[in-house]
Amino acid sequence: MVAIRYEDIVKVPKALLHDHLDGGLRPATVVELAAEAGHELPTTDPEDLGRWFAEAANSGSLERYLETFAHTVAVMQTAQALRRVARECALDLAADGVVYAEVRFAPEQHLERNLTLDEVVEAVVAGFVEGSAQAAEAGTPIRIGTLLTAMRHAARSQEIAELAVRHRDAGVVGFDIAGAEAGFPPTRHLDAFEYLQRENFHFTIHAGEAFGLPSIWQAIQWCGADRLGHGVRIVDDITPGPRPVLGRLAAYVRDKRIPLELCPSSNVQTGAVASIADHPIGLLRDLRFRVTVNTDNRLMSGTSMSREMALLVDAFGYGWKELQWFTINAMKSAFIPFDERLEIIDQVIKPAYAKLLD
Repeated sequence: MVAIRYEDIVKVPKALLHDHLDGGLRPATVVELAAEAGHELPTTDPEDLGRWFAEAANSGSLERYLETFAHTVAVMQTAQALRRVARECALDLAADGVVYAEVRFAPEQHLERNLTLDEVVEAVVAGFVEGSAQAAEAGTPIRIGTLLTAMRHAARSQEIAELAVRHRDAGVVGFDIAGAEAGFPPTRHLDAFEYLQRENFHFTIHAGEAFGLPSIWQAIQWCGADRLGHGVRIVDDITPGPRPVLGRLAAYVRDKRIPLELCPSSNVQTGAVASIADHPIGLLRDLRFRVTVNTDNRLMSGTSMSREMALLVDAFGYGWKELQWFTINAMKSAFIPFDERLEIIDQVIKPAYAKLLD
């Protein structure tokens, strides 16, 4: 098999389902916005700041990992800043070959400068529209759907769910809850999930990352999640061996084709797995779970979709066939209408990979 080069991975179309807006800022942008806002940073040198984020996030603790967001969220408190960050996000993803992305953020974290929740959403969506238009002009078209996130330790999930539905025809395609899992089960937000189901609206739940099988079970069976944000700990319900045995929860997740939004580098940083080579993505792919590959937080992990795929190529010997499989899985699992998903798969993804698989 011909070795896959990183620059070729960048060129192929990719689909991304789990990417946090406040976890993907350009270091130089953080420095500039911090100066405008009067926010103190660990360093004002962009290169040094980029390294600081990666090192601070590489603690093996989800709680420590989440602390790094204090600096990015602090500089995203005006409509202009939110719009800029979203625009640059679209451009950066498009330059990396991402043709479809769902980018999530928590509107309730961007109200310190007296913006309303609706104004926050409108600014971000406008930034995505601008960035997507600029990317198309540059020959790297991308479509971005927005997910609105509620914080699981707070009490605004119903309000954010209603906000998401209110903007469903203006770029918002789904809902999410995030934050520290331990002590904050998704069942605390049942009212929001029941409302979303009544409204025929899509949602994903961060589960099975820092916390184990109970969080996955609750997310699916109590809350009705369409996808699992991370879900890496589903491997705890699989007995390894020449013929791995699936427990009832793992079998249910596989049989129902519930997508797993796996984020390899992030999972290593937060201590969910020991290394990329030890990541259960290999086993889960072999067992044909609905596995997708994602970035989570590009700034904190110093990563991109191309880098995540390159790491998997190195660790598991994957070729173009496997990379196409991950990409199509993600597109199948997207929160946009079926015919629109199919159009991207048939007209963009498959033709590009067909040239490499011949």
